[in-house]
Amino acid sequence: MDRLKVCLLGPLHHVTRTTVLWLSEEFLITALQISALKSYSVLQALTAEANGWTTAVVSTDVLRAQEEWEAVDNIQPETGSQASSDQPGQLISFSEALQHFQTADLSSFKKRIQPTIRRTGLAALRHCLFGPPKLHQGLREERDLVLTIAQCGLDSRDPVHGRVLQTIYRKLTGSKFDCALHGDHWEDLGFQGANPATDLRGAGFLALLHLLYLVMDSKTLLMAQEILRLSRHHIQQFPFCLMSVNITRIAIQALREECLSRECNRQQKVIPVVNNFYAATFLHLAHIWRTQQKTISDSGFVLKDLEVLAKKSPRRLLKTLESYLAGVSKGQASLLGAQKCCGPQASHAKEVIFTGVCDPFPHSSEGTWMI
Repeated sequence: MDRLKVCLLGPLHHVTRTTVLWLSEEFLITALQISALKSYSVLQALTAEANGWTTAVVSTDVLRAQEEWEAVDNIQPETGSQASSDQPGQLISFSEALQHFQTADLSSFKKRIQPTIRRTGLAALRHCLFGPPKLHQGLREERDLVLTIAQCGLDSRDPVHGRVLQTIYRKLTGSKFDCALHGDHWEDLGFQGANPATDLRGAGFLALLHLLYLVMDSKTLLMAQEILRLSRHHIQQFPFCLMSVNITRIAIQALREECLSRECNRQQKVIPVVNNFYAATFLHLAHIWRTQQKTISDSGFVLKDLEVLAKKSPRRLLKTLESYLAGVSKGQASLLGAQKCCGPQASHAKEVIFTGVCDPFPHSSEGTWMI
């Protein structure tokens, strides 16, 4: 017996707790724990398992196998569309995610956009005489990019898309580890099902970029976490992420109707204005929801009133956001105050319907769903 061969049966990612090792052609040792191989070394584990059998020569095959085992941190079976890892991926910033879309070929999506609302007759005359100013020519490409991103869906095969989802999940939950891209954990954050891609209708990937913007700034992250706690109130619960998607839809409509043009022209920017408008609208909704004791059955009416107010007074909402964030910096601002929102975590009951701002009201008297 002058040679030791170590063979792994099957691909590496299928090996979980045990392996099979062949000694020459006469000995078979089974059920060797991976932890034993890692804790001692291949030879020591074999020696302990073979009741005292030792070898004086360490072959190159054994050394190579030992190096491979030591390079494996942990091997887990896949449990979903993408298994989570003990080694978390790198978080992605809003600017990095935006750059991905700025450099990607989005020509097929850009063909679908309608940058402004088409008005005819008296509506066009009224808008021309009393409506907001037109967006400056130099800002229209940036506006079109925003609307184009809203046409893009979530592609789980795109690494950047996956990193955006992972970042949102980890920042909102405080988890240090990645999660599966499909799973019930997304329902805990307020999506309707296990796949977030199905809930982006009307807002596209812009809805996820807005959530990313919200969680990647330390001040707006505190705001997002407070709204998330409010959404889990045992009486006033609502699906957090679905509500966010609807706020993004309001922002898209406000941009297309040129309600944000004056502020964009003043700042000579579009994307930061849209981001802040989204955050300010979400903040106002949370304030109304808490102070007026709204529940999920009020959601459709609240969103429609919110859309009217946001389009009419965007500057007022932006000023409120500025004041709130200034208070956060001083440790003085709080949406929830002394209100207790730590009751039983609300499950987003499927018998409740939640209507979005773009959906017709249902005739059912049981309530309204968002998307």
